[in-house]
Amino acid sequence: MNVVSRGIRNAFRNGLRTLSVVVILGLSIGLALTMLVAHQAVGQKIKSVEGSIGNTISIAPAGFSNFSQANNSLTTSELAKVQALKHVSALSENLTDRLTTIGSTQPSFGFGGQSSSSTSTAGQTSLTSPVTINTGGGGHTFTFGGGSLPTNFSLPITIIGTTNPTSPNGTNLSITSGSTYDGTKDNNEALISSTMASKNSLKVGSTFTAYSTNITVEGIFSDSTNAANGDVIVSLPTEQTLSGQSGDVTSAVATVDSLDNLSSVTTAIKNTLGSSADVTSALTQANEAVQPLDSVKSISIYSLVGAVIAGAVIIFLVMVMIVRERRREIGVVKAIGGSNLGIMFQFMVEAVTLTLLGAVIGLIIGVVGGSPVTKLLVNNSTTTNNTTSVSIPGGPSASVTRPTGSGGGFGGFSRRIGNNSVVSGIKNIHTTIGWSLLLYGLGTAILIAIVGSALASGLIAKIRPAEVMRME
Repeated sequence: MNVVSRGIRNAFRNGLRTLSVVVILGLSIGLALTMLVAHQAVGQKIKSVEGSIGNTISIAPAGFSNFSQANNSLTTSELAKVQALKHVSALSENLTDRLTTIGSTQPSFGFGGQSSSSTSTAGQTSLTSPVTINTGGGGHTFTFGGGSLPTNFSLPITIIGTTNPTSPNGTNLSITSGSTYDGTKDNNEALISSTMASKNSLKVGSTFTAYSTNITVEGIFSDSTNAANGDVIVSLPTEQTLSGQSGDVTSAVATVDSLDNLSSVTTAIKNTLGSSADVTSALTQANEAVQPLDSVKSISIYSLVGAVIAGAVIIFLVMVMIVRERRREIGVVKAIGGSNLGIMFQFMVEAVTLTLLGAVIGLIIGVVGGSPVTKLLVNNSTTTNNTTSVSIPGGPSASVTRPTGSGGGFGGFSRRIGNNSVVSGIKNIHTTIGWSLLLYGLGTAILIAIVGSALASGLIAKIRPAEVMRME
């Protein structure tokens, strides 16, 4: 205990030196802790971003455009090869079409805004869209080719044939009434939104017509978007049969068994389908989005290592200076029976005392500066990487003309254009400094102090008392 108390007292023998050493060590420990906080926060953000992208791959016919009157298509036989690929755990195939309400007049989009009405019910339905058009009160409408909407215009009904009725576009539907059906069988059953059911006075078991065929309402779902409220969901074989598009598919979503296999499976699908399909996953965008964060992570780890090394060098040089000043004192202690281990332990206590005082300053710097420094690094790294473009693939040209009975001429007028922005809020970094992090930093500082002081005192402690006296 005498060695411990002597070591603590020795730490304050020179007040100015003690203050200087404590401040310098505090700055070094503060920088190390700040970089440790930044490294942890950025690492958690990267995991959050990677975890949010999902393990799905979108597949569409080459050059497919939601606004084209003719498009390429994929086939169920082509997609069967995708289903057979390794690590593909599920495949949802969709065929989307547009139905007009019987008796309504539709604008002839792209032809000067002229209206047209058809007596054929091949591409029509008895349903009326629950989505209201803003025709008054300052609202605005958009029509292709210009012109105004006819008086008895009703929004088209999107009908989606899918092998996965409860998640046709990668978003799970909540069935509030009734049940779902087998999406791989031709069954003339449908899911409709609760808003659609209310608008058309339908319930589970009711029927409506589409393509001049009676369709039974098997289930009713809820959805938070108005666009989805105007959807009718049937099985893929049902839609292929009713629309006269046997074997055709306008989109597909492949689910991969693990996020780790997302890149390899994306490549495999591209190789399997070749130029006939556009294959995309969120992985590339996610990698681009977190690239600035990777840079910040690298900077923080390098700065952390540099700060730790600087702290170790500081404590080593300080202790070398102190033990060299006390060579005579060390010689006297050894002459009266002091051991090498006891002398080393005394200097270790002194070094740990200085380090603990410096750690108080360092912890304050780390707690106060961790969050702003992290955000500053992230903001500077993402300044030129914070814009994500959204593009709609394809154009007005296409190589395959839709069948005449496919309803309305707009093949695949899907309810979701898509969102290429996989990542949002990259700059929204939250830093957390828990007790475990503080104890980790404090423990590292103490370990460095012990090792540094042991090495420094060990250089002198082995000297014999007679040699010390001669040197004096």
